[in-house]
Amino acid sequence: MKRSMGYIKAFCVIALVAFLYGFAAERNKGRGIRDIKVHFTDTENLYVTEEVVNKLLIQNNASASSIDKETLDLNKVEDLLNSHEMIENAEVYLTLDGKLRAEVNQRKPIGRVMGNASFYLDKQGELMPLSPFFSARVPMMFGFDGKNVKEAYPVVNYIKNDEFLTSHIVSIQRKPGGHFELELREQDFKVYFGDSTHVATKFNNFKAFYKKAQKDKKLDTYKKVNLQFGDQVVCTKK
Repeated sequence: MKRSMGYIKAFCVIALVAFLYGFAAERNKGRGIRDIKVHFTDTENLYVTEEVVNKLLIQNNASASSIDKETLDLNKVEDLLNSHEMIENAEVYLTLDGKLRAEVNQRKPIGRVMGNASFYLDKQGELMPLSPFFSARVPMMFGFDGKNVKEAYPVVNYIKNDEFLTSHIVSIQRKPGGHFELELREQDFKVYFGDSTHVATKFNNFKAFYKKAQKDKKLDTYKKVNLQFGDQVVCTKK
């Protein structure tokens, strides 16, 4: 008899816990989202603002408290953020206490095309529109359009990933035949790069030349530096 009573008590406890859990879960579903917070993984430059992301998150500017957690489609909201032209990747989730969170990774420009149509070239080699919120400090690109700009991607991407080159090169110009000419920040000589082959070799040669000429105090004696011949640097004096 005692054993039977023990089973009955245990069953009642389990039933009560299940009821309370179900009640709390059902009540929690009906509540609106208490808070929305956006976190940018890289806050150095904001090409899209938190306000813009918030509007996408709460769908057509509805108030956060009016969004029902049960009807909120996180995948749909995430896809909406990922389709934004300034966002590379976004992850959206709900916390246990009903707060909506978004982790946003922005696209990163590495060059800016100047001309009839102005836009960025991003780190993936794709075209990226200019942002109304921030202007990136990247090399200017002249003589390019949407059809030929990717020709320069190996060159511009290498510059972006090299501290020395980033601090010295301010622009790249496309010449006939798909050859490139670089402009330096502090020197008045032009750097004729040639095409986008053997990029690492050409830039390593250039850096070695620059540092040697700087040490010898001869940088201001040149009017042109030619890197197109692979393993050598050909200089023309003034």
